[in-house]
Amino acid sequence: MSDRLLRVNAYTTLDLVDGRARGHEFETEAPGVVNVTAPREDPEHVTLEVELDNTAIDDLTAHADEIDLSPAQARTLAEALESTADRVEAARNGDDSL
Repeated sequence: MSDRLLRVNAYTTLDLVDGRARGHEFETEAPGVVNVTAPREDPEHVTLEVELDNTAIDDLTAHADEIDLSPAQARTLAEALESTADRVEAARNGDDSL
């Protein structure tokens, strides 16, 4: 991804994910980056960052979306990701018990 707004390095949570930008008049796919971080000093929140490769999207200017979460919100999101991942994995394996 050229012209990144987010720093992508060895510590980035997920790089080169399959992403999608959707608006009222468009939907397009692009590779992206997802990162989870917190301030180094006196952290009060968890930040979830998402950026799609702007060279693959004509309908949006270069931008990164960031969401600040409380520790409780971050744990709720983590639990939802875990349970949804379990359900998708079970479906891929033909297990309907979840």
